[in-house]
Amino acid sequence: MKVHILDDWFDTLRGLSCFSKLDRHDVTVWTDHISDPAILAERLQEAEALVLFRERTAISAELLERLPNLKLISQRSAYPHIDVPACTRNGVLVCSNMKADGPNFAAAELTLALILASFRQLPQQVQSLKSGNWMSGVGRSLRGRTIGLYGYGRIARAVAGYADSLGMRVIWWASKDGRAQARADGASVAANREAFFAEPDIVSLHLRLKPGTRGIVTAEDLARMRPDALLVNTSRSGLMGPGVLEKALELGRPGFAAIDVFDEEPLLDPSHPLLNRSNVLATPHIGYVTEDEFEVQFSDIFDQVEAFASGEPINVINPETIDR
Repeated sequence: MKVHILDDWFDTLRGLSCFSKLDRHDVTVWTDHISDPAILAERLQEAEALVLFRERTAISAELLERLPNLKLISQRSAYPHIDVPACTRNGVLVCSNMKADGPNFAAAELTLALILASFRQLPQQVQSLKSGNWMSGVGRSLRGRTIGLYGYGRIARAVAGYADSLGMRVIWWASKDGRAQARADGASVAANREAFFAEPDIVSLHLRLKPGTRGIVTAEDLARMRPDALLVNTSRSGLMGPGVLEKALELGRPGFAAIDVFDEEPLLDPSHPLLNRSNVLATPHIGYVTEDEFEVQFSDIFDQVEAFASGEPINVINPETIDR
């Protein structure tokens, strides 16, 4: 099959051991990002299978209707960026492993790194040293602090393990079922939503973005956070409405933020308000961007390509396409 891989910005996949799973296919790797459907459709005219890097490229009905040869989209995890009904109408099978084994440790590790860097003022201290000014301010320790984790999933539980090893207190908030499971596991659940946002030194979001969670963290929630508290988001920007975090930071609650996700990605505007605040530590959606995590994720994705080519597709999201 003619397999096209989109948005491999650093041409990383060719160096992975799992890339050999595509040896019998004609593979094209695109290392830039194209958002214009017309330009994208022109370069993908011969593509029979698309391999995606998470949500880096939106797969719209407009694009799909211009790709008559496309038969398969292979990716991993959630797919809010894919118009699945349009895929079905155009005879394109979507395969995505939604039940991956184990948490995304890379994302959990980045969450911890952002917390440590924020509390110890690492970017400011490094810049001060490079500028010949030695120290710049006084950081804060994590031991004895309280972290609130929103979402009782695998990544959040990995972060909880790190926090526990650092001597932190962990409290939880989640869906009704998530809170029930947390209590059954002996975890400490906040008395209510208001207390969850008001009490911790750190609130970290670990929710999947779907219709039920879009905008789930409100301006009122953030207004309850302490003026010395840190809000961490390594999940999805859409968990808060547009401008909600920016306004909250202007009002001083929370006092700090560490974020890895944005409404528009890739974010190439250096004047963006979240990139120009001294109380915000921002990274360019690198939560899953490690060679180790790519090996895990793309091994699944390439297995889906092989399974489709062999006539036995796996992890199918729109099985009605097969019937058609």
